[in-house]
Amino acid sequence: MMTIEKKEVTVREIVAGYINNDELGVRGYGGLLDIRPPYQREFIYNEKEEQAVITTVLHNYPLNVMYWVKRSDDAECPYEVMDGQQRTISICEYVVGHFSYDFKNFHNQPADIQKKILDYKLDIYVCQGEASEKLKWFETINIAGKVLNDQEINNAIFAGPFVSDAKKHFSKTNSGGARLGKDLVNGTPIRQDFLKKALEWMSEHETRQGHPQSIKGYMADHQHDPNANNLWTYFQTVLNWAQTNFDMKKFRKIMKGLNWAELYDRFGSSTLDTADLARRISTLMRDGDIQKQTGIIPYVLTGDEHYLDLRAFPEDIKLAVWEKQNHICPLCGREFDYELMEGDHITPWRDGGRTVIENCQMLCIECNRRKGAK
Repeated sequence: MMTIEKKEVTVREIVAGYINNDELGVRGYGGLLDIRPPYQREFIYNEKEEQAVITTVLHNYPLNVMYWVKRSDDAECPYEVMDGQQRTISICEYVVGHFSYDFKNFHNQPADIQKKILDYKLDIYVCQGEASEKLKWFETINIAGKVLNDQEINNAIFAGPFVSDAKKHFSKTNSGGARLGKDLVNGTPIRQDFLKKALEWMSEHETRQGHPQSIKGYMADHQHDPNANNLWTYFQTVLNWAQTNFDMKKFRKIMKGLNWAELYDRFGSSTLDTADLARRISTLMRDGDIQKQTGIIPYVLTGDEHYLDLRAFPEDIKLAVWEKQNHICPLCGREFDYELMEGDHITPWRDGGRTVIENCQMLCIECNRRKGAK
């Protein structure tokens, strides 16, 4: 059951052990509080907002309630700020001398003013509960204006040794996952895109193995694992397979963002003719009928034309052919309105047929579906 405990914490306590690191995040409260965890992108108050926070403290005005969450007992850091992050950072940054107020930094203030600031009490509500309860609470805070993405919320909910180790692999700009996946995975590591992709691939992999899974489910199941080695190993295996079988120098622009895990699970145990694949891919990249070039690699592996988004006949060609056919479907012999007919390649694209008027026939919807199913 979720509990919310109110506590008062002084600025002196918050600023103890304060660090602000672009990669590692922001911590305080003697190292016990993640003020800005490393899995969150950096939010920054402007100068006017920072000054307003210090004015509030100096006048002993209330700074509004802040919210912390108590993590699981085996989490690397026990507390995390969920609301009040920038107010807390502004106070700490002023106390450690990173900006001035009224042309004075903290260390140039009289001793009584320094003490007044350090003794200022912050009203904190600390939440502790089950993952589902935290999720509902975090989403409510998000609605109130805290902009976290889904993976940032998941990281907070399932904080523990698994997430801490996973972040080392996927959530830093120079992490192993970032270096390995920079040309194959969309997004940026610091926004958790690489970690989210690794978890998405792993959960889909387990589902394909007959164990239906989601990202949240996988993180819940492994929250207390001592490390994320299985996740990291699978991610490496998938992308190493992609780089081994497809020429990054030639095909880089069509390789990024593919569902490499699905392709690996389907074809990773097969010995691929990489030279033949390269020839076919190069030919297809020059084909003007292919509207979605990122579908070429999945197509050469599966033979499924839907990956390619092939160019459809334009309206002027379809209208001309419909008139030439006297509105008659050549397969069933019945007459149809234009809206009830579809353009069809007489010679299929896979057999060399082009999207030109000479290769177009208008079929009724039923006949076109029947032909397409063959």
